[in-house]
Amino acid sequence: MLERPTLVLLHGGPGLDHTSFRPEFSPLSEVAQVIYLDHRGNGRSERSSPDHWTLAQWGDDVRGFCEALGLERPIVMGHSFGGMVAMSYATRHPAHVGKLILAGTSARRNLPRMLERFEQIGGATVRETARQFWTQPGPATAPAYLQTVWPLYNRTQRDPQATSRAITNPEVLFHFAAGEQTTYNLVPDLHKIHCPTLVIGGALDPVCPIEDQEEILAALPERVGRLERFENCGHSVWRDEPQRAFELLRAFITART
Repeated sequence: MLERPTLVLLHGGPGLDHTSFRPEFSPLSEVAQVIYLDHRGNGRSERSSPDHWTLAQWGDDVRGFCEALGLERPIVMGHSFGGMVAMSYATRHPAHVGKLILAGTSARRNLPRMLERFEQIGGATVRETARQFWTQPGPATAPAYLQTVWPLYNRTQRDPQATSRAITNPEVLFHFAAGEQTTYNLVPDLHKIHCPTLVIGGALDPVCPIEDQEEILAALPERVGRLERFENCGHSVWRDEPQRAFELLRAFITART
């Protein structure tokens, strides 16, 4: 029996589920106890109600989830929206988290920056399709976004079988994207984080541009965080450059603090 660190994975979205991490993250079970969490209202978790679909609630849910399982000082990794939840958790419960990994995420929305990056990668039509969705998220704008914009998130596309296994709830996405996502700003509270923090970003990420991760690093206390930039990668760096990404994650998980 060997004691291993616990890695809690927080998926993106919102409205998606943990299958976005599988099967790619399964080999990390060699160095950690890997736990996948579907956020409240997402995937296989209880749907709850829209008044509970907030970053504060989702951040508190991570603490409550860990306490229910008896997890102490977990390593929490959040990707995209999951990174927003991870920052909410870590700033609201800074003494609880052991290490933090923030991948392809943003501490506040910068829509002009996002749209500019979409245009650089996909052209004016992609920019306009993204603008229509992010300013009016809902069933009317989502199909064009999924068809035209979603494929540009990464150079390497997701396994179709993984996509077919996903359990989604678009309503939580529409609710969050039209509401709190337009105004949230976690930057002023990032100084509360004092655990080792690894920030990961892809230079070709259009939805959470690399400048967003640079902003996160700048707001963290000195010597707490470090940024690893992946030049030829998009939103999920482990899809575009898996060897480097997982070597980096393994080293950070196993490093002594």
